[in-house]
Amino acid sequence: MAIAIVMLVISVTLSFYQVLTRFVLNAPSTWTEVASRASMIWCVFMAAAATFRGGYMMAVEAIYKVVPTRFGLWLETAIVLCCLLVLGVLIYFGILMTGRVSNQTMSGMNIPMSYAYAAIPTGSAFAIVAVLARIGAQLSGREPVGPDNSEVSPEVELQEMSQARRDIPDSKTGAGKGGTRS
Repeated sequence: MAIAIVMLVISVTLSFYQVLTRFVLNAPSTWTEVASRASMIWCVFMAAAATFRGGYMMAVEAIYKVVPTRFGLWLETAIVLCCLLVLGVLIYFGILMTGRVSNQTMSGMNIPMSYAYAAIPTGSAFAIVAVLARIGAQLSGREPVGPDNSEVSPEVELQEMSQARRDIPDSKTGAGKGGTRS
């Protein structure tokens, strides 16, 4: 995540510099746009590993809520297998792409284009380590199964639970606690 943050700061700084030189100084920089784009690519692929570790990618909360808790680990294992498959494909084709552009240089910088494309297999390899670390922690019981944080706030979940209790019919009258029987 630290690498992703550094790359994001570099990208934003270079973009600001590009706007400054283009519109304020009226002398656009030739290399900042390309460097900003390359650092943003690295930012995305480095941040992917952190998001996989936290379980924020490919986690569909609706499925976790529908699937019984005892099948949660099976669901998580299926998600891990899908992630590993996709990441393996990214590594394979990322290496091929990096090799394919190794003879090209970034315009205005005279740096091999492969430096930017190397983010694909590198970030994917870090993401595989993160995915395996997450499932290992879940299998050992050190982390709960499912996504780390729900997008639904605890207050909303409490309101939903109390609404569900009001909708349960009363055993004596047959009416819900919040209304009359129709």
